[in-house]
Amino acid sequence: MSRLAELGSKLFHPSTEYRPKILDTTKRVRGLLNGQWIFNTTAAKLVWEIKYFPQYWIPKSSFSSAASFREDAAISGIQSSTSKLSVGDKTISALIVPDSFNSELAGYVKVEFGDLDAWFEEQQQIHYHPKDPFHRVDILPAGRHVKITLAGRTLADTGTEGGVMSLWETNFPGRWYLPATAVDFSLLRPSARKTGCPYKGEASYYDAVIEGKEYKDVVWWYENPTSESAGIRGLLCFYPDKVETFVDGEPIAKIGMPPMSKSDKESVAAPRQSCNC
Repeated sequence: MSRLAELGSKLFHPSTEYRPKILDTTKRVRGLLNGQWIFNTTAAKLVWEIKYFPQYWIPKSSFSSAASFREDAAISGIQSSTSKLSVGDKTISALIVPDSFNSELAGYVKVEFGDLDAWFEEQQQIHYHPKDPFHRVDILPAGRHVKITLAGRTLADTGTEGGVMSLWETNFPGRWYLPATAVDFSLLRPSARKTGCPYKGEASYYDAVIEGKEYKDVVWWYENPTSESAGIRGLLCFYPDKVETFVDGEPIAKIGMPPMSKSDKESVAAPRQSCNC
């Protein structure tokens, strides 16, 4: 069963107890597929299919004539099916909620965020997934002394130089972003890994190499962060679960990421690209 079919069954099966949070938005939301604007609406809904962030659902009436739908596969246990949405020679999957359903989502369509060429809120392109309006990022000058060690070597030490920025993001531990001048780059080499999130942008990584041993992706940084996270541009943040972090001489606990179910991990991995940053 496809992910959209599983989602349809989870939402609309008669025996379901699943009640996701749903929020109306009057933002203008537009989608681009195969060079065509396929929808344009100020009546989208934000739906928390999983608890970590929302996705957009779009009124079927907002789709343009460039988009054609046809039924694809029946969804077990409910009187509905997944559909194929075609624009020219490009076809993607869609979940259409029949108007007859007793649901806030009746008459709405779900397409996977990554299946479109681009999404726009007003005139701003959005990436990875829609932002959660209840999620925020605060970036504050810290004035702290931060030291990072690994395998007995010092990777970074701000000393009395300062320049530390602290980042506080909903549901995440505090992060300490350090100036490049405080980092020993002789122990680092660029990693191929890239991750991203809508609140901060695309992150690049470094591995640490100490006495011939490689420690993968121990530090990340943002060359071009989003406007709301501009305060961390060019600064480096060490992943606290992979190094020893000391703030004003006190060790920072290795607390890991919030636990997720297997299905949530799969749902998060695609849009957030397994971002721990």
